[in-house]
Amino acid sequence: MSNLLSLFSGKTLARDFTASIVVFLVAMPLCMGIAVASGVPPEKGLITGIIGGIIVGVLAGSPLQVSGPAAGLAVIVFELVREHGIAALGPILVMAGILQFIAGVLKLGGWFRAISPAVVHGMLAGIGALIVIGQFHVLFDAKPLSHGLDNLAAMPGRLFGLDPSNATVTEIAFVIGLITIASMLLWEKFRPASMKLVPGALVGVLAGTLVAYFGGLEVLRVSVPASIFAAVQTPGEGFFASMMQPSLLATGFAIAFIASAETLLSAAAVDRMHDGPRTDYNKELRAQGVGNLLCGFAGALPMTGVIVRSSANVQAGAATRLSAILHGAWILGFVALLPWLLREIPMAALGGILVVTGWRLVSLSHVRHLFHNYGALPAAIWVATFATVVATDLLTGVLVGIGLSAIEILPQISKLRLKVDVREQAEVREIALAGAATFLTLPKLSKVLDEAPADRPLRLNLQHMSAIDHTCSELLADWLQRRRSAGSPVELAGTPLKLRRLVA
Repeated sequence: MSNLLSLFSGKTLARDFTASIVVFLVAMPLCMGIAVASGVPPEKGLITGIIGGIIVGVLAGSPLQVSGPAAGLAVIVFELVREHGIAALGPILVMAGILQFIAGVLKLGGWFRAISPAVVHGMLAGIGALIVIGQFHVLFDAKPLSHGLDNLAAMPGRLFGLDPSNATVTEIAFVIGLITIASMLLWEKFRPASMKLVPGALVGVLAGTLVAYFGGLEVLRVSVPASIFAAVQTPGEGFFASMMQPSLLATGFAIAFIASAETLLSAAAVDRMHDGPRTDYNKELRAQGVGNLLCGFAGALPMTGVIVRSSANVQAGAATRLSAILHGAWILGFVALLPWLLREIPMAALGGILVVTGWRLVSLSHVRHLFHNYGALPAAIWVATFATVVATDLLTGVLVGIGLSAIEILPQISKLRLKVDVREQAEVREIALAGAATFLTLPKLSKVLDEAPADRPLRLNLQHMSAIDHTCSELLADWLQRRRSAGSPVELAGTPLKLRRLVA
């Protein structure tokens, strides 16, 4: 408690306060939009944002990461709600939260970082594509279909069915969606430097809402209850019994796995954005477990650490966890006092925000980076994961990607051991690696690298390292970049040509 109170009395209070306002403005439209993309009422996303800010912010192991509903889980939640109903969401999240908390207690956080970047980015790209083709239909005030390929096949019919000479609800909603997208993109491209912290998502939603309000347009709008507390769906009869259903057990494991991987990879990305304290991955995993447990009991959406809100937090100058905590308090205050304002937001405007968000998840720069630096196999893993997620489902895509990742280590199958030797010399600490550095040994390698002191020179000796896969290559490259940007010297010894090109 004293540690928490110190956040309010420190010299960084003003920075955290300002950053919390920025994150709040980014989070509000995304919380509602992701809920809509997940097939649940918007208030479910707001509850998750409140819990992710206030509760997880207090317990977090990542000082500047912000938690809330994530686009990365929207597809799996949509399928869950469609097949089992919204009542199944609570028990599954309780189960997922318990699994995450246990994983944190058992110190398994480092293993989630061992998931291949090709698998993770392929998964996110597939999710992004599904969000785009699903939310495309929301732009027309229509509901997405049950499967991604069905949504894709129906897209031309939506466009060719428009009649510009007859402005029905469909045409009007589509125009509002386009205005939202255009306003968001134009603002982000041309906004003045003095207003760089005003998020594009907020501008887009405001533009779409104002056009609908002042034009008196009859389009589908957001529906939220008069009281946010009325949206909390507490456990009912059979709540815990339903957790034992085999189909729901599998979904609970999938959500726990994917949410943990996305959270910890996001935390690693946030760590690269600032020079403050590093993430305690196991503590962060426990905090996420508590958050998802509470979301389950409240009948809300699952949460993860989210990179969009976290990067906005860092860029706004946040210094401690207080900014994330306050942003959750602002969401609670806004939806408690001004629910009528939320009801003026057109659904097509939220669809527009999600179309842009999903499109940005489909980042081809990742697959180009993998191909340029590591060759065809990691790029093929990305493509296979992406295609399987779109064509089948999220869990199948991830399992296919992880299975293909094992192919990369087949040439080294008889010598997969990695020896890490830390030697203390007069003025330099040397970290010597011998053997094969693969995703199987990544937790061991990352632990040694993270424990290296920042206030003394280091030598990284790779002379006796026989092989390295792209997962460990990415880890080493990120670590070296962070050390060098912080002004901590690192000497490389015996670097293989491939790695030398990577870290140059």
